[in-house]
This record gives sequence, structure tokens and C-alpha cells, in this order.
Amino acid sequence: MPSVEIYINGTFYPKEDAKISVYDHGLLYGDGVFEGMRSYSGRIFRLNEHLVRLYESAKAIQLTIPMTQADLGEAAKATLAHNKLVDAYIRLVITRGAGSLGLDPAKTSNPQVIIIVDHIELYPKDKYENGLDIITAATIRNHPAALNPRIKSLNYLNNILARIEGKLAGCSEALMLNHRGEVAECTGDNIFTIRHGSLFTPPIDAGILEGITRNAVIELARSIGMNVIEAAMTRHDIYVADECFLTGSAAEVIPVVKLDGRPIGDGAVGKVTKQLSEAFHRFVRQASA
Repeated sequence: MPSVEIYINGTFYPKEDAKISVYDHGLLYGDGVFEGMRSYSGRIFRLNEHLVRLYESAKAIQLTIPMTQADLGEAAKATLAHNKLVDAYIRLVITRGAGSLGLDPAKTSNPQVIIIVDHIELYPKDKYENGLDIITAATIRNHPAALNPRIKSLNYLNNILARIEGKLAGCSEALMLNHRGEVAECTGDNIFTIRHGSLFTPPIDAGILEGITRNAVIELARSIGMNVIEAAMTRHDIYVADECFLTGSAAEVIPVVKLDGRPIGDGAVGKVTKQLSEAFHRFVRQASA
């Protein structure tokens, strides 16, 4: 398979030669924003929604992206075409640019616009068929008064620490609670439960990222007549649920069958989860960019 080429500020570079300054604040301090997207049959799923969220994240940290939203969208499509990929994962990365070894963002210049297009396999195929075992991490989701979780920044260290907890427990994912002890989301995915035929998920003010795939699944559930409830949840709500699954651009829809060693429902992938997963895959194949 030929090596992918990376878009950096309007130029394509072989993956091995794609470089930015070691003085870039994105590297030194995690000072930047990103988006992860999927393409299906050569079309980027909900591209405009991802771009809106990216530009809102940038605005929230006072980072000016040096191109228009429309031009960045066209650059993402061009990078996909340049690499001759149709079903792929697309990562948009905007860094603050190179500066000094101090924190002052005013001393940086030349923000970097990076687009990576490649294949991704977040979880093995058998996990989609048999479901994930997850644990509750001791590391909480970012406190919204410190770094608002709705900002998709390059600083993901608390998520990484929670993922390490999961890996040490033999799990591929970990559930993160918010500062109130409520369910927020997993380290890279939003979470849903099904109980008595209704679909439940934490609200935005629980300290979650408002996932694009999350919103698509909510729309699909409502389109088939399901009652969808966005409300505060605790671990108890997951322990007693009939089914559970996660959503994300990279993960798509993946079932969860056990939390903290406790089987969810009968410990197998539920029929509603399967139904929504199948509906999602049909939908993304039909949707335009």
C-alpha cells in the first residue's frame, strides 16, 4: 500500500517527511484544536458540522485559523482525493504555530493547518460483534471551569490517563465521570444506554463533547420512533440498563456488554444496539458531505 501524503499549509508531503517546528505550541503545550471525520464512498460524513465545531473550538481558545471554513473543507476533500482513498479517517489539526519556550501565545506565529487522511481501526472486529468490557476510570473528565470539554483541543492528557487505567484493567475503553460524579463519556466516545425501549445519553452540560456521530444516532433513533432522553446519568443507570453502546467518528457504533465487571443486560450485544448500528451504516452510505 503506498504511503499516504499529509497536507500541511497547502502542500502535500510524504508521511515520513511531514514536519512542523519543535517550537510549535501545539507540540510544546497542546495548544491547538482538531477534528476527526470519516469518509464513506468518497464523501466526508457531515463535513460542515465538523468544520463548524472546529472553528468554534478555535474561537474559544482565541486561535485564528488562517483559511476560511469553505477553503478548509475543500482542502479536506482534495487531500482525500489526492490519497485515492474512499473509506477513510480524516484528521484536521490546527496548531498555534511556532513561538518561544514560554506560554505566551502572542509570541507565536504562522498557525499550522494539517490534514491527515488514512485508514483507522479503533477496535478489533470481534469487539463490534461481541461487545466491549469497560471500567470506570478514577480520572474524571475535564472540569468545565478549567478546560471546557466542548473544546476539541490537542490537550487530551486526562483522556489518555483514563485510557491507561482501562488498559491496565484489560479493557479497551474506560468510562469517565464528571466533577459531579455523573456519567460523562468514555475516553474517545459518547455513551448511550437502552432501558425499557427508551434511549438514554448524558446531556451536553454533563461535560461531554457534543459528538457528530452521537447526534446522528439520536436522529436515527427518533426517526424509527424511539424515545430519546438526554438526562444526567450515574453508573447505576448503566448497571441496570438493558443495553449499552458507544459512538464516535472513529469508533462509529460499538456495543458495551460489561461495566466494572458487571454484565449489562444479559451480557450480550442487544437487538436495539444492532438495529441502530445497522441503521447508522446504511445512513452514512447514503449521506452526502
